[in-house]
Amino acid sequence: MTPLGVGLIGTGYMGKCHALAWNSVAPVFGDVERPRLAVLAEASQELAEKKARELGFEQATGDWRSLVTDPAVDVVSITTPNAFHPDMAIAALEAGKHVWCEKPMATKLTDAERMLAAARASGKVAALGYNYIQNPVVRLIRRLLDEGRIGEVNHVRLEMDEDFMADPEELFYWKSEATSGHGALDDFGVHALSLVWTLFGGVRRVCSHMAKPYADRPLREGGRRAVETYDIATTLIELENGASGVIALNRSAWGRKGRIFVQLFGSKGTVVYDQERMNEVQLYTTDGPKEIQGFRTILTAPHHPPYDKFIPAPGHGLGFNELKIIECRQLIGRIRGEAATLIEFEDGIRIERTVDAIARSAHAGQWVDVATDQGKRAA
Repeated sequence: MTPLGVGLIGTGYMGKCHALAWNSVAPVFGDVERPRLAVLAEASQELAEKKARELGFEQATGDWRSLVTDPAVDVVSITTPNAFHPDMAIAALEAGKHVWCEKPMATKLTDAERMLAAARASGKVAALGYNYIQNPVVRLIRRLLDEGRIGEVNHVRLEMDEDFMADPEELFYWKSEATSGHGALDDFGVHALSLVWTLFGGVRRVCSHMAKPYADRPLREGGRRAVETYDIATTLIELENGASGVIALNRSAWGRKGRIFVQLFGSKGTVVYDQERMNEVQLYTTDGPKEIQGFRTILTAPHHPPYDKFIPAPGHGLGFNELKIIECRQLIGRIRGEAATLIEFEDGIRIERTVDAIARSAHAGQWVDVATDQGKRAA
């Protein structure tokens, strides 16, 4: 097949991650053509040229709109701050490009709905950057659930904690502005919702509380500015299958670096997973004599695909960037017309509607139903 022409908008943390994935997907998997890194866009021409040299892109531009209309570009990676996602994704889709947009879709549900409409009208693949669901461990958990190894799941708990906003004297920046969204809920809480979606499907209703641990933050130029977003969110959920659950989010949690702690309780056992130990899962089942029942630790290995594409030996571990490479391969497969494990806009809108319901619940102080649509459970 003709190699895909890639356009990359943004070269921060996630932009570099996308670039590494596009550069690595062919040698890792060996069954796709090496993508052509066609155009890179940044805030200025000078920065774009510098990053294009570093990341291996053929052309550079300080105007992202010229990138999305460039005939050399087939798929656009969008890795900019959240508020820019809608305009960029819609422009790319209207220009006939496939889109790989980092989560969340948008900072407002109305913008996410516009993005979905553009994706539907374009007929192009529009995927979101939820790479945690690509972990071989998560695939194993899904298999354990499908096989009924822990019976009927009746309760789900997910905690997501980081400490990058734990210091009350950390300078005010865009993640504390209302234009960036609700806060922890849509900044990273959507990752927890992506796991719920992948493992169980949608959420039926929610009851939430959001909090600001610090009222204001210092400004670089002096003085202080009021914090406009919520760094903590706690939500009771009811899944569409009737199970109960809790999602607890905190981006001001000292000592937590990249923690997504998942506990799945079933009628015949329990699954426990911690993102900070992302290459292992704990499984408890009630089969066998009671005196030897207990949690056992399962380490990822070549028999947990696609771990085998990276490392031939068990227990050595994959990392965040490797999950992005897996996601990139899934995206290429989807563009080819293959079945893929991805959260596309059709699925992502359910996450966005859940976020919206959680925020409305927090402000109203009551249970709120999540709007439904024709979204589907991840393949």
